[in-house]
Amino acid sequence: MTAGTTLRAVLRGVAALKRWTYRNGRPNTFMRLVNRFDALAYRFGWSAPRQGAVLQVAGRRSGNLTQVPVAIAEHQGAEFLVSMLGPDANWVRNVHAADGRAVLRRRGRELPVRLEEVPPEHRAEILRRYLAIAPGARPHLGLAPAAPLEQFRLIAPRHPVFRIIEDADGG
Repeated sequence: MTAGTTLRAVLRGVAALKRWTYRNGRPNTFMRLVNRFDALAYRFGWSAPRQGAVLQVAGRRSGNLTQVPVAIAEHQGAEFLVSMLGPDANWVRNVHAADGRAVLRRRGRELPVRLEEVPPEHRAEILRRYLAIAPGARPHLGLAPAAPLEQFRLIAPRHPVFRIIEDADGG
């Protein structure tokens, strides 16, 4: 086996593990623990990547504040959140129920925001940018950042994208 073949096999294994941790579009128990730790780390600024933040949004049924670690993609001077798990991810459903109102905790700041969903026909370049900054999402989208833009257009309807707009009023 060559080094390239070994590397591809390892990457396939990592991708399979990543898909397993989010089987049926929901994190399993292990991933829920990892996500809680990431949310805590991002919230307090411990080893958070520059693009990392914590999305806080009211739960659609409980009304309790839920926290999810997210990666923020920048594109053409705007910032976006992407659902690697698709439209049925809990945070996406909660954002819809909250009419886009949420809070982003980032770099020690709490920022009230409104999340505005981007139509599928405008998502391809944002999805490409997202995969460049969030390599852990690649197994869920099934593409690499260098994939042709047309392939991103094909998957765009399955992956909600939200533009982040500061909400000075907080609601």
